[in-house]
Amino acid sequence: MNILVTGGAGFIGSHIVDAYIADGHRVTVVDNLTTGKQGNINPAAEFCNVDIRDADALGKVMTAGKFDIVNHHAAQMDIRRSVADPAYDASVNILGMLTLMEQSLRLGIRRVIFASSGGAVYGEQEVFPAPETHPTRPISPYGVAKLTTEQYLFYYASVHAFEPVVLRYANVYGPRQNPEGEAGVVAIFTTKMLQAGMPVINGDGAQTRDYVFVGDVVNANLFALRTKGSHVYNVGTGIETDVNSIFRTLKAATGSGCAETHGAAKKGEQTRSVLDCRLIATELGWHPTVTLADGLRRTVESFRRQ
Repeated sequence: MNILVTGGAGFIGSHIVDAYIADGHRVTVVDNLTTGKQGNINPAAEFCNVDIRDADALGKVMTAGKFDIVNHHAAQMDIRRSVADPAYDASVNILGMLTLMEQSLRLGIRRVIFASSGGAVYGEQEVFPAPETHPTRPISPYGVAKLTTEQYLFYYASVHAFEPVVLRYANVYGPRQNPEGEAGVVAIFTTKMLQAGMPVINGDGAQTRDYVFVGDVVNANLFALRTKGSHVYNVGTGIETDVNSIFRTLKAATGSGCAETHGAAKKGEQTRSVLDCRLIATELGWHPTVTLADGLRRTVESFRRQ
């Protein structure tokens, strides 16, 4: 299969590129390297330094590529930046996506895999864990953009016979995650602990997340290649873990002597977030395989090597 991966120099996208190539597919990466790193790109992939908002440049790449499917991971991922500058967030996450979809429409590409966000689109949950049918009430411009993209994909599916697979990720962590900008607590805490720094826990640290290892997310993207039609799937573990527990596990794994320090709570931060992933298990046979303890160990080992 001939696959275009947008954001393929980023944390999650680069791992997906590696897996697609290992599975025998031809892969082209489109990334403007705003947050992605060229060193993440598999040398067997073709790389195009292109911004997805640039219709002319993107159109040339897609016309030449003759792709069978688009895997869309390019995004403005920083929730804090989305709050500070909603217009910029929308220009990348909504207008950039529309540019990509219109080029796909022009070229007859109908299969799309889209990286959405379970925590961001559901907002404050009413049910734990949240199924795909949970009400969607995003509380950040980033979440609004992810949900808007899902709705646009439904439009393209309804009117233009697109076959989108929306993967609503839980909190993804693992090797290559950038500890700056959009990073989650695992990357931030690990980096600070290995550098003898002092990580700060926001608020009381009792807020929970569903932490899913990047390797399991990659497998979901492999499974998604087999699908036909339109689908929305949660991708997580169904297990809640609080930030204090993440801190203590990483402290032990890194051998850090830092104290458990708490700061002010982050305004607007969700209290609990955990996803029900039974649908993707039933329909695609996907299950998370990496435990949190093993995933955190692998992450620390990778960051230590860096």
